Amino acid sequence: MSTMQSTEGLSAMEKFSVLYEEKKKSINTALAVIVLAVGGFFAYKYLVAGPKEEKAALKMMRAEQYYAMDSLNLALNGDAANPGFLRIIKQFDGSANANLAHYYAASCYMKMGDSKSALKHLQDFDAHGTIFEHPKAGLLGDIYMESNDTKKAIDQYKTATADADDDVFTPMYLQRLAIAYEKSNQTDEAIKAYKRIRDEYPRSPSGRDVEKALAQLGVLD
Repeated sequence: MSTMQSTEGLSAMEKFSVLYEEKKKSINTALAVIVLAVGGFFAYKYLVAGPKEEKAALKMMRAEQYYAMDSLNLALNGDAANPGFLRIIKQFDGSANANLAHYYAASCYMKMGDSKSALKHLQDFDAHGTIFEHPKAGLLGDIYMESNDTKKAIDQYKTATADADDDVFTPMYLQRLAIAYEKSNQTDEAIKAYKRIRDEYPRSPSGRDVEKALAQLGVLD
């Protein structure tokens, strides 16, 4: 006798009970898999990932201090008591802080003149959802300028200057964008970039010499 035949005349709840009994093993297995998956996710998040991130954040503090002091070798490699960005990347692989350490490492290498190592770490850095999404593009622009690929540098600098509310990185990369435009003989675009610094970020470090740069391009207003 088929299931449909055996459940004729039964209520909806009774039909469900009959079907559950027939498929009980499969249903219970599926539920067990779901429970284990959800439980595993929360166990990892709170028992593994959480403490791992906290520990990585503590280790990052000293490396970031060295970076702020321009002690680049110590920032990268650490000291006798504290790991640098390179060891943090290996020790806490998969954590948000290890990901961020890739950006810092790239910046250190660029300041040290090693654009090849800088590019490698930038490629490993996932900037999505971080405050370094635009600065990453700016660093890539610097790397392309180093290799005389002005076209690619301009593309990256344009991305780096997209956040009008960032009064730290945006004016800095606007200045570099203007220089890249000058280098590629796009004077009108260079003037636009300089004027944006003058009009939107006059108090930034890049704004100090912007009138002089504009004057050299024939803009005296």
